[in-house]
Amino acid sequence: MRFLHNLGFFCILFLVSPLFTSSQEHVKGVRNHKEHIHKHKLSFEIKLHGFLLWASMGFLMPVGLLAIRMSHRVQCRRRLRILFYVHALSEILSLLLSTAGAVMSFRNFNNSFNNKHQRLGVGLYGLIWLQALIGIVRPQRGSKGRSMWFLVHWMLGTAISLLGVLNIYTGLVAYHEKTSKGIKFWTIVFTAEVCFITFFYLFQDKWVYIQKQGVSLGNESKGATTDQVLLPRDKQKEVALAESC
Repeated sequence: MRFLHNLGFFCILFLVSPLFTSSQEHVKGVRNHKEHIHKHKLSFEIKLHGFLLWASMGFLMPVGLLAIRMSHRVQCRRRLRILFYVHALSEILSLLLSTAGAVMSFRNFNNSFNNKHQRLGVGLYGLIWLQALIGIVRPQRGSKGRSMWFLVHWMLGTAISLLGVLNIYTGLVAYHEKTSKGIKFWTIVFTAEVCFITFFYLFQDKWVYIQKQGVSLGNESKGATTDQVLLPRDKQKEVALAESC
């Protein structure tokens, strides 16, 4: 009797054990599926965060700097206005995109601030908003505080641009450490972009000088003397503005 009881128990256990095994495998499969979805979502959010910060620090902000740099040698009022609006609009969009990237970082990532990218990013967000406030309180041209405002605005903008480029590189390193994916291609592409922007930025100062190399000083001074004799000073300004436009 006891033998039959034990035999029945083992038979029931043999029949029920596959159910427990399949249930455990199902739970493990669901868990692995959720982990896969979480990793995929995290990877997408990291890429989106990187794109927003590249568009802000690596594209729009340099475009704004180049636009305001080009305006220094422009005399046409219409072109000056266009370049100023390009500068202002690109910097505003850069501020909005960097803010969106910061919100994503604080909401979705582990912000333990134990690496250079996170610490540098927090400092950059503060500097960007400070630069925006300084731009809003821009004094009128010719006022007493205009020179000091321009110096602070220029120095802060230059510092933000340099730190922004550096933080993009540290972000690529952090992405590689987080996902173990290669970053060599994107590092080369971004380095080429930085070199092009730097060359174009420095080339603007030399362009007028390069053009003047083909003009002899005697012809240049003679032409200027003739214009000054034939035209009054007010007319000279109008002709110069018309030619520049």
